Amino acid sequence: MSANPILWTPDPQAAAATNLAAFATACGLADDDGTVDYHRLWRWSIAEPDAFWAAAWDRLGVVAARPPDAITEGSGLPGTRWFPGAQLNYAENLLAGDPDDLAVIATGEGREPRRFTVADLRRDVARVQVALTDMGVSAGDRVCAVMPNAVETLVIMLAATGLGAVWSSTSPDFGVQGVVDRFAQVEPAVLVVADGYTYGGRIHALAGKVADVVAALPTLGHVLVVDFAGVGLDLAGPDLPDGTSGPARHDYVDVVADGPTEPTFTPVAADHPLFIMYSSGTTGVPKSIVHGHGGSLVKHLVEHQLHTDLRPGDVIMWFTTCGWMMWNWLVSALASRATVVLYDGSPTTPDAGVLWRLVPALGITHFGTSPKFLAACQAAGLEPAAEADLSSLRAVLSTGAPLTPEQFDWVYAHVAADVQLASVSGGTDLLGCFAGGVPTLPVRRGELQARTLGMAVEAVDEQGRPVEVGVKGELVCTQPFPSTPIGFWGDPDGSRYHDAYFAQHPGVWTHGDFIELRPEGGVVIHGRSDTTLNPGGVRIGTAEIYRAIDGVEEVVDSIVVGREHDGDTEVVLCVQLAEGIALTDELRQRLASRIRQATTPRHVPRHIHAVPAIPYTLSGKKVEKAVRTVLSGGAVDNADALANPESLDGFRGLFDG
Repeated sequence: MSANPILWTPDPQAAAATNLAAFATACGLADDDGTVDYHRLWRWSIAEPDAFWAAAWDRLGVVAARPPDAITEGSGLPGTRWFPGAQLNYAENLLAGDPDDLAVIATGEGREPRRFTVADLRRDVARVQVALTDMGVSAGDRVCAVMPNAVETLVIMLAATGLGAVWSSTSPDFGVQGVVDRFAQVEPAVLVVADGYTYGGRIHALAGKVADVVAALPTLGHVLVVDFAGVGLDLAGPDLPDGTSGPARHDYVDVVADGPTEPTFTPVAADHPLFIMYSSGTTGVPKSIVHGHGGSLVKHLVEHQLHTDLRPGDVIMWFTTCGWMMWNWLVSALASRATVVLYDGSPTTPDAGVLWRLVPALGITHFGTSPKFLAACQAAGLEPAAEADLSSLRAVLSTGAPLTPEQFDWVYAHVAADVQLASVSGGTDLLGCFAGGVPTLPVRRGELQARTLGMAVEAVDEQGRPVEVGVKGELVCTQPFPSTPIGFWGDPDGSRYHDAYFAQHPGVWTHGDFIELRPEGGVVIHGRSDTTLNPGGVRIGTAEIYRAIDGVEEVVDSIVVGREHDGDTEVVLCVQLAEGIALTDELRQRLASRIRQATTPRHVPRHIHAVPAIPYTLSGKKVEKAVRTVLSGGAVDNADALANPESLDGFRGLFDG
């Protein structure tokens, strides 16, 4: 088996100066010359997990009122409790930096950057806490938000979680039903909303949507309104239940105008609920996934400091909304004393270079994005390195879908030759990563650099047996890790939680990804295994087909699904074509030939159709399940979870007649 080519190798001096090298040295796991054998470090983290996670707690800057009595209590998946006896607060950790340090740069489409120090955040958090307390919010209450990626969102989250309340957020581009399907499950006491947001060159007012959401949430006592777009928000709307006048309104600008300058932090157990996250919900009501203070914090400290090499004073941006887990991951970087860039708006307005131009303007060292954005830049013919001075960048980070090998090439040809390209893979379910970047390892074309520390990731077959290196299999994690969910909200016996991750292989976390472990230690993601195709009983990952047709200039986008027919699975490829291009027999044959040459005859689609658009979730992921449902004649239960639900209409009737 040939190794994939190396596209980037870290400078030895730079590698020796990383947080990872310092951590390995402190743990007695660096070589005599101070270099780090990452794979040796990973094996130790799996063989001695309590020792590894204890070192992470002790050495990565956790602030706690009381240290844990032990690292774990109990055993197995599920069943292990993390950091029992500890008392800490997530928000306190994010606000523990030097008061004069630059904490946040808030900007966005049509917005000049606003800078906030740690002291600025602490002041505003303290004042929001007074307001929340006056509203009756206390530990365990839910505070939910329909908010843009704004500094106000961060402040209110920190205020709520600092009090021990539970935070849950969505993006303002969610439909009413998408918001209600999520928040109605968790019965919020307070709803945080913006008056509107800007995207694609126009302002989107939220008054009507907010009124409908408020009417559907009977537990609401209060609504906190942020004037973000300058269009105002009137809560008047449909008649509210029981003839009530609805929840009390509070305006953020009034809340932060005066009051204390130092927040209070309620020490809570490590497994006290912190965030409620949601599955995509494209095939049913979203699962409400609960994450805790201690596990989320420590997992993020490992990923930020050891895998991303974030250091005090670094500047990290990830283009995300508040409805995607990457927002929670991004803001946690404050606990590592980095400066966080919050950007709201379209990533391609006024043009695809807008985010790249922020790099020199804001001194960004870590640029987080997605394959979809990189593909848009490539399709636009953008040359980021010519667009802006990108010399401050040390890392380009990507998640949301697998990066194709060709996108690796594009980044090194058109962004920067001397930058770590870290493709990472994890999920909302664990609020973190299973595999991703390692600053001391080379980057190989098409590969994630390694499995992350403390994550016992393996590839297994359908019987749960490990497959050989270089063979595709199901991604499982065979050992507990701190950011396993506390459970699902409203699942008192844990049955829904168990069925989601542990039913297929008892005692083992089954994630739903199809992966390949490479001989040099890297990882290749082959798409979602729960949309794995099985023509003739042969398992095929959809990402293999996407990679095969990447670069066909007539194809703007594509989606691959399986269709059950005559007792077998047919592979169906639907393509969105460039303007003015028709799906001819010649183009069909060319696509089929590329797929056959790059993969196997089993991968060649039985059907190729043209559609007007490809459906995506609001966090930028293709929704193969929803397309499969439509093609089989079913109804998609929660189209509000899609960024472009109207795109599903193009798939209806493709197999009629």
